[in-house]
Amino acid sequence: MSELDTDEVKKQTADPKEMSFWDHLEELRGTIFRIIAGLIVCMILIFINRHIVFDIIIFGPTDDNFLLYRMFNRLAEMLSTPSLSIEPFKLQFQNVTMAGQFFVHISTSFWFGLVLSFPWIIYQIWMFVSPALYDNERKAVTRAFSFSSILFFLGVMVAYFLVIPLSFKFLGTYHVSEKVENIPTISSYIDMFVLLAISMGLVFQLPILIMLLSRIGVVRRQMLKKYRRHAVIGIVTLAAIITPTGDPFTMLVVSLPIWLLYEFSIFLCKK
Repeated sequence: MSELDTDEVKKQTADPKEMSFWDHLEELRGTIFRIIAGLIVCMILIFINRHIVFDIIIFGPTDDNFLLYRMFNRLAEMLSTPSLSIEPFKLQFQNVTMAGQFFVHISTSFWFGLVLSFPWIIYQIWMFVSPALYDNERKAVTRAFSFSSILFFLGVMVAYFLVIPLSFKFLGTYHVSEKVENIPTISSYIDMFVLLAISMGLVFQLPILIMLLSRIGVVRRQMLKKYRRHAVIGIVTLAAIITPTGDPFTMLVVSLPIWLLYEFSIFLCKK
């Protein structure tokens, strides 16, 4: 008897009474409720810790003493390349509506709460779909979900320590004329911050996507190797969009982790 047949027998004997449509609907309702409850808890934690969230985390890249800027300055000294150093700068923000800062606080709590509750959301989705899977499928999906959470947070960290500082440093200090002073609104800053963080988190899901596509026969390892050069061009283009600095070194720094993701995807892909 094959492994699939064995799983079928186990499933039938372990669950003699199948759930009705309304049972599934009730279970889905409970899953959605638990996801929303977890999100609300994370939002409250973010909301009451606004000093840490805003002054230390969000506005961290606007300080020329940020970790990445210090690393660039040290690298410029080691390589005797002054062009790599980050000149001292200061970004200021403004609020132009009466309730602007309050609504920024609410929206930021939501987006940061969503990121913070991502493992909980993945876990609840897993608990909903796992009863319908066989044992071998359950193990594979468990690994995929766990790996997805790790990659998502890794992408957010890359965005925060690499992509966001480089983008904000360039855009915040760029001038078409010395007569124009850059004083962006706090909402525009937060919107771009969240967009870059979540975008990189989703970009880092590439290995999971490739692995799933390889399981259903859409892509193969040889195909990914064959189009590696095309992928590199696409990665560099994506890096240029994410960090519009025009600096080749910056584009290279941003392209490197995405290229490593592509190579890792080839390793995970079926032959």
